[in-house]
Amino acid sequence: MTRGPVAGGPVTGSPVAGGPATGRELDPRALGRALLARQHLLERTDLAPAELVRHLVGLQAQAAPEPPYLGLLSRLDGFRPEQLSRLIEDREVVRIGLQRGTIHLVTAEDCLALRPLLQPVLDRGLAGNWAKRLPGVDLDAVAAAARELVEQQPLTFQLLGALLAERFPAGDPAALAQVARARLPLVQVPPRGIWGRSGPAAHTTAEHWLGRPLDREPSLDALVLRYLAAFGPATAADVGKWSGLTGLGPVLARLAPDLVLFRDGRGRTLYDLPHAPRPDRSVPAPVRLLAPFDNLLLSHADRGRVLPEEYRPRIMTVNGIVLGALLLDGLVAGSWRIDGGVLRVLAFGRPGRAELAGIEAEGARVLAFTGDQGGRVAVEQDA
Repeated sequence: MTRGPVAGGPVTGSPVAGGPATGRELDPRALGRALLARQHLLERTDLAPAELVRHLVGLQAQAAPEPPYLGLLSRLDGFRPEQLSRLIEDREVVRIGLQRGTIHLVTAEDCLALRPLLQPVLDRGLAGNWAKRLPGVDLDAVAAAARELVEQQPLTFQLLGALLAERFPAGDPAALAQVARARLPLVQVPPRGIWGRSGPAAHTTAEHWLGRPLDREPSLDALVLRYLAAFGPATAADVGKWSGLTGLGPVLARLAPDLVLFRDGRGRTLYDLPHAPRPDRSVPAPVRLLAPFDNLLLSHADRGRVLPEEYRPRIMTVNGIVLGALLLDGLVAGSWRIDGGVLRVLAFGRPGRAELAGIEAEGARVLAFTGDQGGRVAVEQDA
């Protein structure tokens, strides 16, 4: 059990002090071990749940409510669902559209700092998918009207779109609601995301919910450094894949004097924090069950450090679902789901005896967490 690594400073902080640059090559296995160490998937941590949410720079959370809870369970010792539910109810963590334009669960402080930085991602999604359905509509006026409505009471997008259409009859209701999503920092309020309860996705603004304004001077440099703390070593393309932002090469070039540089097998530059963990490639990796939509699988342009390409279509479905994944020796080697009290694991090869015992233990841990005390683990091998 470990308490490190934790990201260096807040998004508004300054770059960490540096170390020497090298040209040493890191192969996929070495990169995988570094990633697993920083994700607390080599060894679980006793960090407080909010600390780990912050270190991970959020957990993807568009499917409610289980994935963030299961994501923390795989990384935390002694974690209980009510710990995260309490953080949501106490407004210490929130659910909001951020990286890649998808819903993430983040700390309140990160919500206020990340949302302005990721505005270009939301703008691009609006322009590419919805704005064409709003010819001649004043989008600023839509956003202002939407803020007034959701700060009066939290609203679902369906209801918000209908109310906006009364004021902007030339606009498609669904598209009008998406203007609000892109132009306003909308958070989903409880009971959405609460373990065992959940509820419809009703929204209000982050400023209204948290009683504080968005960060007026958030630091893109600090955001990139925090990505490296949780997901590095990485290329500029990796940071872009995780965030949805473009043009990050100059940011990393500016930070390079304070970073350590490696290269991958294709000769691409990998940037990293000087003192971040980079375990030896021979370090064993325990069996782990990743949550559905786990950011471990979604945060690199080159996923080969943990997800073999031949297995990618079996984990990431054509309709955008990312299944719960089985990790064996640090690599995705199967999928899992709970069905009627049975945790069913589909192994893509033939696990050894020790690996089967690890799958059984991890599966029992998940079942105990979800309240399926009488459940069982069933492993099917698909060679």
